[in-house]
Amino acid sequence: MLLSLVVWIGGIIFLAFVEAPAAFAPGLLPTRHMAGSIVGRSLDLLHYMAIVSGIVFLIASLAYSHMASGTTRPLAARHILIVLMLLLTGISQFAISPRMHALRAEVGVIDNVPLDNPLRHEFDRLHVWSEKFEEAILLLGLVALYTTAQAFREP
Repeated sequence: MLLSLVVWIGGIIFLAFVEAPAAFAPGLLPTRHMAGSIVGRSLDLLHYMAIVSGIVFLIASLAYSHMASGTTRPLAARHILIVLMLLLTGISQFAISPRMHALRAEVGVIDNVPLDNPLRHEFDRLHVWSEKFEEAILLLGLVALYTTAQAFREP
């Protein structure tokens, strides 16, 4: 349980605080477009890792609950948190990201599109939502990590 959750949370932390800032650092890559392509692809992979991690967590946690107390406790806080994280990850992966990829493909280099262009405005709006979803997933994940650790302390 803990490993799957730490892989998920660690991936978010690495992407947000290491990879994205490094990719967009001036002078590292020839263009911001390239940096966006790398980070976008990494986010897609992170989402699939997250989905697998969430499913593994739920299976392991339900099994642990059953072995420890004789009941699966499907409405335990940690399970609800993981389901919410999976829901947000799914929306980001299958609704927000594809639209952002399509807009980038349609306009080319997003930084060359004027800020008042409706397609640029839509891309920027979706980017904000993508960031908000990842922040929410991270916060929910930290709470899930805490509640899971507390479950191991219960008699």
